[in-house]
Amino acid sequence: MTVDTIAPMPERRSPTLRRRRLSAELRRLRAEKSLSVIEVAEQANWSEAKQRWIEDAQWVRPNPRDVQDLLDIYGVTDTREREELLRWAREGRQKGWWHAYREMLSERYSTYIGLEAEAAEVLTFELAVIPGLAQTEAYARALIKEGPAEIDKAEIEKRVEIRVERQQILIADDPVSLQMVIDEAALHRPVGGPKVMREQIQRLIELANLPHVIVQLLPYDAGPHPGTGGPFTILSFEGDPAAVYVPTIAGELLIEEAKDVKRYERVFRRLIGKALSPEATISKLATEVAGT
Repeated sequence: MTVDTIAPMPERRSPTLRRRRLSAELRRLRAEKSLSVIEVAEQANWSEAKQRWIEDAQWVRPNPRDVQDLLDIYGVTDTREREELLRWAREGRQKGWWHAYREMLSERYSTYIGLEAEAAEVLTFELAVIPGLAQTEAYARALIKEGPAEIDKAEIEKRVEIRVERQQILIADDPVSLQMVIDEAALHRPVGGPKVMREQIQRLIELANLPHVIVQLLPYDAGPHPGTGGPFTILSFEGDPAAVYVPTIAGELLIEEAKDVKRYERVFRRLIGKALSPEATISKLATEVAGT
């Protein structure tokens, strides 16, 4: 399947981002009133744990009644502001496409997919494989089959479906801006055989020619680099704080603390500085295709 054959999707909207945005605004309103979590919980007549759960965006289906109660406590009387926050609560109750796969996805990975679905920009670095947003079905299938999780054929296919569905953000009416830095090792690690690798590299070339996608290879001769610690992805949003996703065998990390996000942003800029230019990368990829 080529980029052009992926069916277009409508405007990207994510209930995950609405819940995250609503939680951040409720935290801000509480701080503005100089109220503690305990004080608010007492006034709202619910537990401290519930209040922290709300403010940490752990709720799956925000209760508009709870939001109204908090807005009353915080003295929010502006009709437009109240309606905006209640709209976020209603939209946050909706189910994203990934809900159908909830039994096989970790909570953090589900959150990551939800945030990725409406990100304005995705910056991703991969050390050993092609990034998920750029993988062909055949490459993804071979990779998942040999991955750390021992799963049956049916689950492998579902995970391939998830990966393909995530890629819809590249061809939406408002496509995400994607920048990938890929270690050259990923090109030489045979995944699925020569035919699969040839098609995968061709997919990278197709993506690299899209106006909202940048692909850069980090060549072997760049030597040691700041990404040797492992892959990561930075998600940026219009009007919302950025987040970093770090996959590990033991479980995913979702980093949202501003100072930690900035560390990853600095590392990504350094990786760009060591990588081939986008133009040189396309030439290198074309050479690889010819040689496979």
